[in-house]
Amino acid sequence: MAKRITIFAGHYGSGKTNLAVNYALWLKEQGIAVRIADLDIVNPYFRTKDSAEVLEAAGIELISPAFANSNVDLPALPQQLYSLVQRRDTHAVLDVGGDDRGAYALGRYTPYILEENDYEMVFVANFYRPLTTTPEEALEVMGEIEAACGIRFTCIVNNSNLGGITTAADVEATAEKALALAQLSGLPLWMTAAERSVAAQMESTVFPMKLQEKYYDIKEI
Repeated sequence: MAKRITIFAGHYGSGKTNLAVNYALWLKEQGIAVRIADLDIVNPYFRTKDSAEVLEAAGIELISPAFANSNVDLPALPQQLYSLVQRRDTHAVLDVGGDDRGAYALGRYTPYILEENDYEMVFVANFYRPLTTTPEEALEVMGEIEAACGIRFTCIVNNSNLGGITTAADVEATAEKALALAQLSGLPLWMTAAERSVAAQMESTVFPMKLQEKYYDIKEI
């Protein structure tokens, strides 16, 4: 059963936005009412709003900073975000900015999220990114994010990739690191994500959720 609120957070460039958008699309395909929010007040270059047309076509409301994807970048979040965490008639997917600086924006909604206690806090790990090349480094980033927002992670996604040159071997080479991070943190490894063409070459069993945007599938280890 999907939690009512699913939060994607992690290091810069880990792929949080792609996963958040795809997960929202998947929920919608299951007939679940869902809205998605962009909480990134740090990085103006790659945001959930980049997928606004895809989300709109699927009937998913996007809540994002007023100046996202413009030449103005102000650290302000819309008031609608409070309704997203306070109203419980739809599922909510939150795309949090990178590292602890981005997680501070989530902190103002933490009391409502913890009070309802129906959330998944997902750490998105990319072991090919600087500062998260090892399980120990990733664990340190996890701790910094938790301290900044006041919410503990509940699971891990291995989204290790090298962009367009990623191979199945590249993804599978990080399997032991992902499992080690799960052991160090005491959290379950929810899934491993890969581009569809890459996932087709992987030996693992296909996880029963096929992601659409950016041609992502996900696999279990």
